[in-house]
Amino acid sequence: MTIQLPNLPFDVASLSPFISAETLAFHHGKHHATYVKNTNDLIVNTPLADKSLKDIILISAADTVLTPVFNNAAQCFNHEFYWKSLSPLKQDIPEILAKMIIRDFGSVADFKHALHQAATSKFGSGWCWLTLNKEGELQILTTGNADTPLTKPDLKPLLCIDVWEHAYYLDYQNRRTDYLWAVIDNLLNWQFATENLTD
Repeated sequence: MTIQLPNLPFDVASLSPFISAETLAFHHGKHHATYVKNTNDLIVNTPLADKSLKDIILISAADTVLTPVFNNAAQCFNHEFYWKSLSPLKQDIPEILAKMIIRDFGSVADFKHALHQAATSKFGSGWCWLTLNKEGELQILTTGNADTPLTKPDLKPLLCIDVWEHAYYLDYQNRRTDYLWAVIDNLLNWQFATENLTD
């Protein structure tokens, strides 16, 4: 099974002015594409070659010999999830998710500040996730480098924000905080997050 580079779920220019077409073309067409190529190169003629991306991630996460496979395969998943977490159309949070946010964070505003704070505070490269835990509670999680909630059986990812510098540097230079507010206030795909509650 060959891992494929998915198309962006929106036009490359449609997230402007918050994320430019140049950033998306570079991020998707270079960074994400490289992770896909590296994963395929690393699994060719191995027992992982006929596995799904999720299975490759879970198998390689449990074996330090396969760390290069995990790093690339997990980045394939993380990036695809990030693209789906973005929408060019500013969305209201669906009622079912909004009620959960208010229950677990006090208010939507408090939740957005907590999400922003977690993503801002993530040292170095990584990801900020909204997840659902096994108790049915929403939880904000940050992961470093290629780490992903897929390896945490008690957590289900709902949406994510990429906080690697290549996600924002062309548009915001070192102003990660501005990039994060732009994404949180304008681009998050709340419908996708809501659908993931029951998937």
